[in-house]
Order: sequence, then C-alpha cells, then structure tokens
Amino acid sequence: MSSTSRLNSFRKLLTHARQILELDIGFRLWDGSTVPEDLAPGAFTIRFADEGLVAALLRAPNPETLLNLWVARRIDFENGDMFEMVARRPKVRTREIRKQLSKFQVLNTLRKFLFVDKGGPWPLSDQPDEKPSDGNAEENQKNIAYHYDVSNAFYQLFLDEQMVYTCGYCTDWDNDIQQLQRDKLEMICRKLRLKSGEKMLDIGFGWGSLALYAAANYGVHVTGVTLSERQLEFATQKAETLGLSDQVNFMLLDYAKVEGEFDKISSIGMHEAIGIDNYPTYYSTIQRVLKPGGIYLHHAITRPAKKDARTFRKKNKEFALLTKFIFPGGELDHIGNTVMMLEQHGFEVHDVENWREHYQRTCRHWHDRLLANYDAAVAEVGEVKTRLWLVYLGGCSIAFERNTVRIYQTVTTKLRRGPAGLPPTRADLYR
Repeated sequence: MSSTSRLNSFRKLLTHARQILELDIGFRLWDGSTVPEDLAPGAFTIRFADEGLVAALLRAPNPETLLNLWVARRIDFENGDMFEMVARRPKVRTREIRKQLSKFQVLNTLRKFLFVDKGGPWPLSDQPDEKPSDGNAEENQKNIAYHYDVSNAFYQLFLDEQMVYTCGYCTDWDNDIQQLQRDKLEMICRKLRLKSGEKMLDIGFGWGSLALYAAANYGVHVTGVTLSERQLEFATQKAETLGLSDQVNFMLLDYAKVEGEFDKISSIGMHEAIGIDNYPTYYSTIQRVLKPGGIYLHHAITRPAKKDARTFRKKNKEFALLTKFIFPGGELDHIGNTVMMLEQHGFEVHDVENWREHYQRTCRHWHDRLLANYDAAVAEVGEVKTRLWLVYLGGCSIAFERNTVRIYQTVTTKLRRGPAGLPPTRADLYR
C-alpha cells in the first residue's frame, strides 16, 4: 500500500473526526497539507511530522508513546500550547462520540498503518521503570540528582529571582511569580512564628531561598539539608554573597541523619520524594530533632484519598509517567494520612490550609516563563529535557486546576501537656 494512499485515508479520518468532535483545531500532516484544506493562518494546529507516529500510537496507544512523540517533536503545536489544546478539547461526550464516529472508517484507516515502521527517535526509551523509594540514602541522592541537578541555569530561566521551586502564595490571584514567592516565604516564616536567635531546620532547602530569607528577615540560625550537589553549591555561594554564612549552614545530608535540636522545622515540597513506606522514619526524625513545644511546618502535594490504602497505592498512567520521567522514587500522600501520621508520631495539628489553586497558578507561571525562554533552555539542557519539563509544568497546572492533585500546608507542634503556646487566632499571620 502506497504512502499516498495512507496519507489520503488518514486525512479523511481526521476530517470526519474533526466534524464529529466539533473540534476548533487544525491539523498539519507530514506532506505539509492541512485539515481543513482552508486552514486559516494563525489557527491553532497540531502538526504530525511523519506517518510512523500513527503506526506507533496504533501499536501502543498509551501516554508514554505520546510523551515520546512529543519530546521528539514528532507531534507539536503551532500557534498555541497545551493550555490552548485543553481549552479546545471535544465538546461532545464520549458516549456520543462512540455512536457517531464511523467504526468502519477508523478501522479501515488504521489497518493501513499496521506494518508501517514506527520510526524514531525514541528519546525516553532507556529510562528504567519507576519504583517507590526504598529509603536508601544513596538511592535517594540519585533520585534527587536526576531532577534537581539538571542545571541551575536552566531553572533560573523559569523560576523567580530567589529561585523558589515550590508553590507560591497568592494574596491576589493575578500577582506575578515574584510577588507569589515573596509572599510565600513571608507566610511560612509567620506560620513558624520565627524569633530572632532561634535554631531552624529546613529539610530539602532547594536553592536556599527560605533559609536565607528567614535568616535575613527574622534573625534565626538555619541549618539546611539537601541531597542535591548543584543546589548546595548555589545556596552556599549565595549565602556568602549576602553575608549570611554565619547564620546559615547548608549541608549535603540525608534527612534521616540530621542531628541536634531545633526550635522550628520546615519541610517545603520535600515530603513527596520520601516514599510512603518510609514515612515512619521521616516523622520519627522530625520528632527526634524538634525541641519540646517547637513548631513543624509540613508543606506537601497530595492526592485525593481512595476507598482503601491498596487502591490508593495504585498509580494512574499519567502519575506513573511523572514519577518515571520527572520525579523518580516519588509518591504522594493524602491529607488524611498525613494528619494521622503526625498525630501517631507525637504532634498536635493546629492548622491545615489547602493551596491547590495557588499551585495551579504557580505552575502556569513556570510553564509560560520556560516557553518564553525556549531557545535558551534548549541551548542549556537540550530540546528533549526542555519539552519534557514543559509538559510536566503545564500538566501539573492543569491537574491542580482540575482538582486531581492538591497541596496542603499543615502547622503542628510537638505534643505536650497544657497550652500549645500559639496565638488564639490566625490574625498574626495577616498583620
């Protein structure tokens, strides 16, 4: 069967599907032709680079195949991005699609691609299958390095000036990324009720933004631990530049090996890398190093709870892709289990705040900033990594918007008899 015959058949199928699905989307095929033929200049368009991608999707119609095709630019967008794609998704219900779509035309078209070579490249094919963290310090460091040691310069292309790589805080939904992150750092310090001279532990300090902010603005002495060598280098140099080296001590150390006692402890976006089976070790560590009456702020992404623990541990295909290609070893808790684990390990929970919509906006800012710096990102880390991070950031924003993932800040104190020592209201947080 000739390639021309396959092309014409696929073009007719797209025309039929576009009509049934009521799609306001154009398509550009590998010969340069378009569906519809009179596609307007500037119209949002999905581009198919070669016929092999049709064969690949036919043989393995799953998100991993689609992701490979995307990062290799064999499928791409013109005049828009993934948010545009989502906004133009089919208006027709799946049930109606099944009734109206010509099964004969679908099968007749796809059979023509059965023996077509799926082509290439397949940039993600060598990535090992994802697996939960086993708690081993060496394995933890390898997983962290995979994500965070990509390139400091790469992250500077889309993060804010202070290099904060966790959910921002919207005092106004329209604030820019700089304001979101300044307000987030300030809110964390207020929730911790930091006082000059206190000892603070920041677990998974990122590029040092919170530790340096707390030291500079609240006069605390901060110990920060990480497993990322690139982040350690960056944060240490920044502390020297800001003249805060005497107040901040950054260390390359697994959280479970931390020693000493601290008045306040923060864990901002680090819990996701621990692994569910290792939660007892984690919370026992916090309990061990937090002083009596001390405050612990737990900031972590969660998934909605399921009917039982076994069902909860099963990952859907999209989340499995995230942990395989973006966050190896990563797992998410649900807020009910987080609160239970905290209480079981000797903490009193005082405040639980949902920041889901704040993270939706934060991730959108990151996506748009990376897209705006696309060429510089490609020059720094290559096109595959850049496109992988774009779909990850955009996908996370969409997931938070759709409420399939959430994020909570939970304020706790080390359990003790009598008063907890906190103010009677939240008013001090919003002074």
